[in-house]
Amino acid sequence: MHSDQSQPDPSRSYRTLALGTRSVAETEVRRSRFLAVVRRVPDEPAARAMIEQLRVTHRDARHHCSAFILGPEPSTERSNDDGEPSGTAGKPMLEVLRGQGLSDVAAVVVRWFGGTKLGTGGLVRAYAEAVQQALASASLVTRHEVGHYELQLSHADAGRVESALRAGEVEVLGVRHGEQAVLELATNQEAALVSQVRELTAGAASPTKLGTIWVDG
Repeated sequence: MHSDQSQPDPSRSYRTLALGTRSVAETEVRRSRFLAVVRRVPDEPAARAMIEQLRVTHRDARHHCSAFILGPEPSTERSNDDGEPSGTAGKPMLEVLRGQGLSDVAAVVVRWFGGTKLGTGGLVRAYAEAVQQALASASLVTRHEVGHYELQLSHADAGRVESALRAGEVEVLGVRHGEQAVLELATNQEAALVSQVRELTAGAASPTKLGTIWVDG
């Protein structure tokens, strides 16, 4: 969950896999078997943990090639050929992710060598096609940059206000309970949010802007 103090830009967006999902495809090229796994990841440690997990799970395979893209800009891109000739595995995998406008995504292709060399061009095609096959069945969502707000309410008002906001254009990200109830909100309609809250609370409460945040649309 990324947040900052700038104004949201509704035109900024990127695609990623739906939370909690992964996409898998298995292909065979000249007796070599390729297993592609694509998953949403929040950061570089999570991406590297996914790669290592697949390396351990499929330790009998010869190669565990990977690529991942992170951040809305995106800010991080990495690829690894894991023993294949330079530029024949990780790079074409990364280019597939780029070509589909994806970020916060990691792809790993596990290869069991079948005894026949595929050549440079054959490897590039095999690794790219493995990722393409996995993405063909992926559940994708678009992430948008929106305003990020906090709203403090009396416990007496919290349930009613939360229900009204959820019924409109406001996403309720969470609720904390202490001396007061604190709602964490996301929306691109700041004026409408302020107006609705004031109306619902007879002017007793107003949201505080924390910055911007990226949410699934």
